[in-house]
Amino acid sequence: MKIAIKAINNNKFRSFLSMLGIIIGVAAVIIMMAIGQGSKQSVRDSISKMGTNMLNIHPGSGMMGGVRQDPSEMQTLKVADYEAILANKKYVSKVSPEVTTAGQVIYGANNTNTTVYGETPDYLDIRQWEIDEGDIFSDEDIQKSAKVCVVGQTIVKELFGEGANPIGEVIRFKSIPFRIVGTLKSKGYNTWGMDQDNLIIAPYTTVMKRLLAQNYLQSISASAIAEEYSDQAIDEISQILRENHKIKPGEDDNFTVRSQQEMMETMSSTMDTITLILVVAAGFSLLVAGIGIMNIMLVSVTERTREIGLRMSVGARGFDISAQFLIESIIISLSGGILGIFTGWLGTIGCHMIGFPASIPLWSIVVSFIVCTLIGVVFGYFPARKAANLDPIEAIRYE
Repeated sequence: MKIAIKAINNNKFRSFLSMLGIIIGVAAVIIMMAIGQGSKQSVRDSISKMGTNMLNIHPGSGMMGGVRQDPSEMQTLKVADYEAILANKKYVSKVSPEVTTAGQVIYGANNTNTTVYGETPDYLDIRQWEIDEGDIFSDEDIQKSAKVCVVGQTIVKELFGEGANPIGEVIRFKSIPFRIVGTLKSKGYNTWGMDQDNLIIAPYTTVMKRLLAQNYLQSISASAIAEEYSDQAIDEISQILRENHKIKPGEDDNFTVRSQQEMMETMSSTMDTITLILVVAAGFSLLVAGIGIMNIMLVSVTERTREIGLRMSVGARGFDISAQFLIESIIISLSGGILGIFTGWLGTIGCHMIGFPASIPLWSIVVSFIVCTLIGVVFGYFPARKAANLDPIEAIRYE
């Protein structure tokens, strides 16, 4: 160990250059893992904010003539389906029909583009929205298709100015006037960069009759009584809709029911795949670094051939010579790994500062130590064996 440390100390700059590849490789792997894990957690948190027990029912998945139908062109969900789920629910706590339309909303000389969601008051509980000022519209407003709405904070800011109170004001959407009865608390941007506060929520009957002139629903939002009952709630909704749509046993559903848990698992799987690709790409730099260490160790063996011959002539065994160079290789590799972990930690802090979600998993540090040790052993073995197999007489004579 002393001999190996002394040899490294005698060639500080060369040893540092050997470590540099390991430092960069380990730091890159850790930063990629941190970004992958942080992004995955950010997506899960974003989905959780929507409600982990939320269920989405969409038209589609039906087959016609062997061709899967486009959900956007299907009109299989009706108000009667919403009413049937509402009347027969057991594992479903809240349910809201949904129709949407996008366009320009105007107030005085100000305007902005937004999306109007036609819902019921239960939608706020399903999507975990909170009223900031005013109140949500009533069931009576739904029955009368009243032209009332609640708006997000982006609408307030764009049409009325920061901190304004728009309660009671009338805005126009597609020439239809809507009176604001409430505002929503801000949610900000989600993981996909969408402004969650840029929306208007109105009675679904109003949107269907006055804005869209249609008699079918685009989707239905619901929530299970608890996250662990999501599967039962999906089965319950599917059974109700199959009966309502008179779908015979063995026939495909003409609707799709999805839970947030399924979405979360899908997104997690996607993020894991992306993280793996990033880590593999960064891992190639470790391979290059290992080759660099082997190259430097071969040069070191050549430079110290006479020293090796002298040691062997006074009794050093091949194992001793091999261990000397192997320990030197491992020290360089592990030292580079430690510095790489520190650099990766600093890089993760930098990612946080510029807005990237990043979280270093503890196992990535453990894996880095193991990988660095393996690199030191694997890429130091060949130079060490070469040194051990030198002929002492020829080595002493080497110039």
